[in-house]
Amino acid sequence: MARLLNGRPLVLVGMMGAGKTTVGRRLAARLGRQFLDSDEEIEKAAQMTIPEMFEELGEAEFRSGETRVIARILKDEDIVLATGGGAFVNEETRALIKSVAVSVWIKADFELLFSRVSRRSNRPLLKTANPRQTLKDLIEVRYPIYGQADVTVVSRDVPHDTVASDLIEAVAAHLSSQSQASADVR
Repeated sequence: MARLLNGRPLVLVGMMGAGKTTVGRRLAARLGRQFLDSDEEIEKAAQMTIPEMFEELGEAEFRSGETRVIARILKDEDIVLATGGGAFVNEETRALIKSVAVSVWIKADFELLFSRVSRRSNRPLLKTANPRQTLKDLIEVRYPIYGQADVTVVSRDVPHDTVASDLIEAVAAHLSSQSQASADVR
């Protein structure tokens, strides 16, 4: 797979709670790549937390900074990047990712996502009167966009190493079919 990736970043997209960071760390370790989390990199660059950015700057300014940070990160080779849940929804960020990286949607069903995100209080988009409905609404809007990723892997209630293995298989199959398609064109 390393030969087929040829240094291109692997970018994990999907909803909050899908397991992008946890699976991404395992994936990077197994592939001998550096792992980066765009949310952590944004917080370092802004010197404030994401909830603080949402509160003080608003979502639009946060998304603008997110795009700039992801653009900088994607200049590196041999990385696995976990993005925030809204990153791939941004058209500019999505185009950037698709132009230089292999994107993987870690897809999870609503109940699994809600059980995971309910355990944490640092989700600014879920600080509403009805977080269940808010999450359902986000899924409805975002899933068709996430579906534009190069590869889709389903996250389920199994060890994250299992999902990392599924991801490696799916990306290898995707890259092999791409490689075969370009060989057929020649």
